[in-house]
Order: sequence, then structure tokens, then C-alpha cells
Amino acid sequence: MNNPENPSRTQPAQSEAMHRRAEERSVLSASRLSARLIYEVIRRDGEEELNRPSVSLIWSGLAAGILISLSVIAQAVLKAYLPKADWAWLIECFGYSLGFIVVIYGRMQLFTENTITTVMPVVAQRSATCLRKMLRLWGIVLAANVTGATIASAFLLLPGVVPTELADSLLAVARHAVEGTASGNFFRALPAGVLIAALVWVMPGARGESLLIVLAMTWLLAAAGFAHVIAGTVEAGLLVWHGEIGIGHALFRFFLPVLAGNVAGGTAIFTLVTWGQVKNEVAQADEGGQEIGLPSGTRRA
Repeated sequence: MNNPENPSRTQPAQSEAMHRRAEERSVLSASRLSARLIYEVIRRDGEEELNRPSVSLIWSGLAAGILISLSVIAQAVLKAYLPKADWAWLIECFGYSLGFIVVIYGRMQLFTENTITTVMPVVAQRSATCLRKMLRLWGIVLAANVTGATIASAFLLLPGVVPTELADSLLAVARHAVEGTASGNFFRALPAGVLIAALVWVMPGARGESLLIVLAMTWLLAAAGFAHVIAGTVEAGLLVWHGEIGIGHALFRFFLPVLAGNVAGGTAIFTLVTWGQVKNEVAQADEGGQEIGLPSGTRRA
């Protein structure tokens, strides 16, 4: 007859195992995320976005397009009231961060974020179904963002909405943002696409510093004169509604070149390079049947 296992021996063993698991969780929480874990956070987030209903994407994208206008408004306010000095431009550019902070922390659909977030599942799975889902999301979000940005730009120029001096400042900010040739705007948009994709990539490991990172990245985007397609749509819209440029100018010299540059920068450059650094580790994990565990509470902001 077998003797039952001695409870006095199993209890210490269970207690030790629980202690080790608690230690492991503490280590994961305290240590920096590896590139593989960052990839996994973004991939899972991308899969979640790809499966969202169309109506949710429309409303989220519309809200993002409208609220990104806060970047243009805040920059115009600083421009209007700061003294005329060489250093004033650097302060003005902090205003550009406001719309991005609201949109990113509000978890709204901004097209340029999706040049990395929803591309990761496609690169990992390499399936036609996943590619169709990505193109569907891109089309919906881009259309919703542009519609929202266009509505916002028209509203800002309605009589009585903003004071005259602020309206003049809005137009001055818009002129600076939209100037340039089609090829020049394409190349100005490339680093903007890289910056936004880099912002998405570093956010999972940012923890309490995420606001500072968003502020720094978007300030640099503005201060360096790079072009962002959705914030730029607000700026181009202001000039179209004011009658300074035609729709053809806004579309072919600004919008389409900047759109192409943002996509190329965010997807062809940043996303594929970051995939290159993790693909072997991901392949090894898949072959071994390992599931990547994430620290509790880890997600993209």
C-alpha cells in the first residue's frame, strides 16, 4: 500500500515555487523589454486593431482627424503671442505635440501609427487575409482622418470662431507647413514616418516616461520641418478654404507626396528594419512552440 505524500514536504515546495514566480514577475517588471517583447506587444495590438468593426474605425479615425487640429491651433497660439525672436520657433513647436498627445493617449486611430502597428501582423503571418484586413483598415482610417481634418480646418475659419490675430497665425503656420515641391514634400515626409513608427515602437517600454517621449518626438517632427499627412491636411485645408491654394495643389503637391513619404518611412524603412532584428528569435520561438509572456500591464500607450 502506497503512502500518501507528506503534506509537510509539499507545502514548502509549493511555497518556494510561488516565491520564484513572484520573483520572475518582479524581474520582468523592473527590467527593460527586449526587442522581441516589444514586437509582441505591437503585433498583438495590431491584430486587435485589424479585427475591429468598420464603424468603430470610422468614428475613431474621424475623432483623430478632428483632434489632431489641436496641434495646429496650439502652435498658432504660441506663434501669435510669443515675442518675435529666433528662439521663439523652438517654443512654438511644442504646441505641435498637443494634438498627438490627445490622439495617442485617447487610443484614437491615426493613420501614421498604423504604418507599423498593423503591418507587424502582416509581416509575421504573410497571409493574403491579413493583408486584406490591413488594407481595409488603412483605407477606412485614412478616409476618416482626412474627413475629420478637413472639417476641423473649415470650422476654424468660420467667422467668430477664433480671433483675427489667431486666424492670421493659423494661416502663417499652414503656409510654412505646406510650402515646397511635390518631391521635396515626399522627402520631408520620410523622416516623419520613421519618427511616428519609432514612437510606437518605444512606447511599450516607456512606462512612466511615455508622455515625455511623445512630446520629444512630435516636437522634433515640427522643429525639423518634417511633414505629417494628417496634421498637414488640417494645414492644407486652411489654405484651400481661405482661397490661397487650389485643391489640385493641395492634393498633388502636398497630400499625395506626404502620404507616400510617411508610408515609406514608417513601413518600408522602420518596420522592416525592426522586423529584421527580431525575426530569427520569433521563428525560433514558433518552432519550439513557445508562447511569449508579457509583463503584467504591458501594452502600447
